[in-house]
Amino acid sequence: MIATDAALLEQALTGAEDAFTALYRRRQGGVYRFALQMTGSTAIAEDVTQEAFLALILHGTRYNEARGTVASFLYGIARNLIMRRLDRRPGAELEITEEWAGPEDLLEDLTRRESIEQVRQAVLSLPPVFREAVVLCDLQDSSYEEAAAALDCPVGTVRSRLSRGRAPLARKLRGVAVV
Repeated sequence: MIATDAALLEQALTGAEDAFTALYRRRQGGVYRFALQMTGSTAIAEDVTQEAFLALILHGTRYNEARGTVASFLYGIARNLIMRRLDRRPGAELEITEEWAGPEDLLEDLTRRESIEQVRQAVLSLPPVFREAVVLCDLQDSSYEEAAAALDCPVGTVRSRLSRGRAPLARKLRGVAVV
């Protein structure tokens, strides 16, 4: 039987390294992608991911299953870390990561990378309050309830932020076809 995130966290908080490792392996990718999509920086995403899991092990007793999932709790921690970083860098340009082309079809790959880059730029141009809702719900496939728990706001606010974030995205991405 596969242990739940909550059970793994409970075990990790008692010192079970294997439980922490299992939880880290299960949730690290999502937290990293969230941080990367929020900041556009691989270095910041790596730091935020490590800091989020460190905060989880240090302050995991604050987790309350009635308020949401462990994943939502982790996204909330990551969100706070990201916002602190962005606040420290007012007006700073966000770094954009570049993915390397595969050897198959160079022109198709180049076109795909350009389209992906345009989508990344459009997402990064959103104000953080709308960006985090779009990233969690549209890119991370979080439910409205999970996003609300991570963002510490009502579900209706998540829906509103999504609507207000999607509109400018749609305008910016008209004519951009992701291959």
